[in-house]
Amino acid sequence: MRSTLTALALFLASPGWADTPSPYAGMEDRSIRALSAEQQADLLAGRGMGLALAAELNGWPGPAHVIELAGAMQLTPAQLAATQRLIAEMQAAAGDLGARVIEEERALDAAFRDRSITPANLSARTARIAALQGEIRDVHLRTHLAQVALLNAEQIAAYPRLRGYAGGASQHGGAMPGGHRHH
Repeated sequence: MRSTLTALALFLASPGWADTPSPYAGMEDRSIRALSAEQQADLLAGRGMGLALAAELNGWPGPAHVIELAGAMQLTPAQLAATQRLIAEMQAAAGDLGARVIEEERALDAAFRDRSITPANLSARTARIAALQGEIRDVHLRTHLAQVALLNAEQIAAYPRLRGYAGGASQHGGAMPGGHRHH
């Protein structure tokens, strides 16, 4: 037992560990340590960032992809216009919330940097950030719900195939997402 502990201590103290750079090396130069410039841009632009995969991968089309596939899905001019409005509204709402996430992350970063962080204010800060992140996800997921209401059954059925998902049809047994009637 003693020899095992000695070997472990020698291994941990070996210079090899000291030479291994952290995967976080360089991130300390970011304006907000926890967010890359790309993440900040995505938050401000209201981009999806994979937040609506629960909808997307279960047959609930997203407006950005519906616009990309407008011809193949045979959108009417009215559907295209409504989808464009939907995505603009989603990006505006998510972007506003994203700006708030960035400010909260900036404040959290500053509190750690200037050593003013405490367990009490840490919990309050992280709870605010988590709530905002949840609101952003809600905006993106709700937009998928609204998008489905703009499409007809054939368009909804074509979407997974056009997106290249396995099986080509949504995984809900052919029923319309949410059991709604579509026009």
